[in-house]
Amino acid sequence: MQYWLVKSEPFKYSWEQFVKDKKAVWDGVRNYAARNNMRAMKKGDLVLFYHSNEGLAIVGIAKVVKEAYQDPTTEDTAWSVVEIAPFKALKKPVTLAEIKADKKLSEMQLVKLSRLSVSAVKAHEFDHILALSGTK
Repeated sequence: MQYWLVKSEPFKYSWEQFVKDKKAVWDGVRNYAARNNMRAMKKGDLVLFYHSNEGLAIVGIAKVVKEAYQDPTTEDTAWSVVEIAPFKALKKPVTLAEIKADKKLSEMQLVKLSRLSVSAVKAHEFDHILALSGTK
């Protein structure tokens, strides 16, 4: 299993809306590195859901339910989407400030490649995020 992180601005698409929708097509990604990360996602992989711009915190965990396919919002075959579903809300959000202050998370792509909307997460980073949030 691999781990990932997706970013969403809560005023555009919040964790709460995602939970209500029960599933989302993660579309509109127009960055090659983020696209490549989505193409590497496998069904069952876990995905941290991060509120960007406002909130600045990881708030939940999603699961990949459908692997990459052509982004239906464009005819350009360079772009892909995945489908994800809510898995679990974190007991306590883990803020970007907490992540940046934690030496165990200093190499996270969220910190190192802060503009990347879909990033890879190492297993030890994922586990540490869960520990910080009090989530099992």
